[in-house]
Formats: sequence, structure tokens, C-alpha cells
Amino acid sequence: MNTPISMEAMRQLFTDAHTHHAWLDKEVSDELLREVYNLAKWGPTSANSSPMRILYVKSKAAKEKLLPALMGSNIEQVRAAPVTAIISHDQKFFERLNVLFPTFDMRPLFASNPAMSEQTAFRNSSLQGAYFILAARALGLDAGPMSGFDNTKVDQAFFADSTWKSNFICNIGYGDAAKLHPRGPRLSFDEACLIE
Repeated sequence: MNTPISMEAMRQLFTDAHTHHAWLDKEVSDELLREVYNLAKWGPTSANSSPMRILYVKSKAAKEKLLPALMGSNIEQVRAAPVTAIISHDQKFFERLNVLFPTFDMRPLFASNPAMSEQTAFRNSSLQGAYFILAARALGLDAGPMSGFDNTKVDQAFFADSTWKSNFICNIGYGDAAKLHPRGPRLSFDEACLIE
């Protein structure tokens, strides 16, 4: 039987966590990036499809390649962040289903239906992107997800010779709490939910 996690953990993952836009000059190790993925990968996806792929942009050269695809203030945020993760999906994710979902051969279903395959990859990489943010927070990092960028430019710059396609980007590192904006409001249960 599962038991609720501690209030401290809930605060770190949800209620006290903020989207960060300013970053401390503190390195994020490759090993910690590996840990983030290795925690996030356990979140559920349909048919265990696990279509998310991540490109961690860390080097100055890689950042310079990413900057032309960004909009407005996102340029400086990415420039300052220790790491920017390009959360993507593999359009040919179904090629791995024989390993990930061995109980039934679902590969032909996706291979023969590109629209369903793309929808499944996008939806489930979005889910996995949320798990990624929570995994980063659980491991003591802050996150700054963003969608203010040109997907086509990102894909041309980084994925031109692959089957990966960008979904969203997410800065990660150690946020500068002194530069946080006030927390935005959220909808109440009654405004956002129905029970039938």
C-alpha cells in the first residue's frame, strides 16, 4: 500500500517550487543529468512507449546554436542557465516497442498509422517532460520550462539527421531565488474540475 510523501517533499515538488528565469553560476554535472533522466523514465506512458528523448545543451557552442531559435527574453535565460534540455520525441519510438512492450507486437499499428504515431509520441513525450521537471526538482535542481522558440529551427539545428523532433525546452540548474517573480494564481478545484 502506498503512503503519502512528506509535506516537505510535496513543497519541493509542487507548492514551493517556482519556474525559474534567473540562474546561479553553479555547474550541473553530467552525472546529475543522468540521474534526472534515470528517475523521470519510470513515469507511465501508453504501451510503455517512452518516446521522450533529451538533448542536454551545456557547451557554449551548443548554446550558440540554440539561441537563434529563441524568442524574446528566453535568449538571456538560456544563455545564463547551466543546462537547457531540449525535450523531444522520437518519431520512430515504435522501433523500440519490442523491448519496451514485449507482451504484444504494437509496432505495425504505429508504423502503418503516421498520424496516430505522431500524436502518441507528442502526448507521451509531453507527459515525460512533466516527469522530467519533477525528477529535476526531486534531485535538488530548479526548472524553467518554456515554449517561446521556433521548433523548426531547433529541429534543423540539432535533429536534421535524426528521427527526433522537439517538443519544448527546459532550463535546469540552481535558480536564483532572489530574482523569482511572485507566484502566479491557480484555478480553484471548482473552476477547473467536475465530478460526475
